[in-house]
Amino acid sequence: MAGFVREDSIVRCIWGRSETVLFIFAGASAEFALNKAVDWLYFTGKLPADPLGRLFSTVAYAKKIVFASEEQAHAAIDTMRQIHSGVENKRGAAIPDWAYRDVLYMLIFYSIASFELLERKLTAGEKEEVYHVFFRLGARMGLKELPAGYAAWLADRELHLQNDLCQSAHTTDLFKQYQKHLGHFRYTVLLEAQKLLVPPFVRKQLQFNSIKWLAPVVPVYKFCQKLRIDSLIKKGLLPAKYKNEINGLDVILTRRTP
Repeated sequence: MAGFVREDSIVRCIWGRSETVLFIFAGASAEFALNKAVDWLYFTGKLPADPLGRLFSTVAYAKKIVFASEEQAHAAIDTMRQIHSGVENKRGAAIPDWAYRDVLYMLIFYSIASFELLERKLTAGEKEEVYHVFFRLGARMGLKELPAGYAAWLADRELHLQNDLCQSAHTTDLFKQYQKHLGHFRYTVLLEAQKLLVPPFVRKQLQFNSIKWLAPVVPVYKFCQKLRIDSLIKKGLLPAKYKNEINGLDVILTRRTP
């Protein structure tokens, strides 16, 4: 049975390692807090009650689709759309199409940014492949006005950042919830990880300073991977209640990128 994503795809390499997925999670959590449509998740009450769990579920859904057969992936995407339709019915309004695109664009951007931070620069072809996979996901969701390719997406992504992000009371509250659920030390690590990943516009909106003390730690972490003690670090960086989610992030791959 054909997979939604090829077995030798760079997308499977990106989403098959917990380190990369956790950085995708970190970057998206920063940008998501600025999104003008974040009130939709406040409407359900799920986001402020468990922001880490909500973001984990979004990442887990994407990861499930990446490693599923085409039939299973389509079923998962359709289920995801039905869940959102249920929320729309309860609120009596439609989630704007641009808000769906924003989430899709976050997955594309932070997939690339996280892999390049932790591994190596992607080729133009590999970036195109990342975009194409998530383009297919968005098309199945019924999203409109998706750019035809990666180059066109880069321009549209910049427009989305300028038009759809702003500081709000939800931004402040969401970061307070991150701190509450993570604790001071883990929250500080999250902020530093976000500084390494988010684009300049997001960094400016969140008023991040230019000091990136986590940058020199990344090579050290890579060395820890070789010593196979990285799992202890990962488990220490997130609360114990997310142990199962953390353990489920790694996937045994048939191919690793050089």
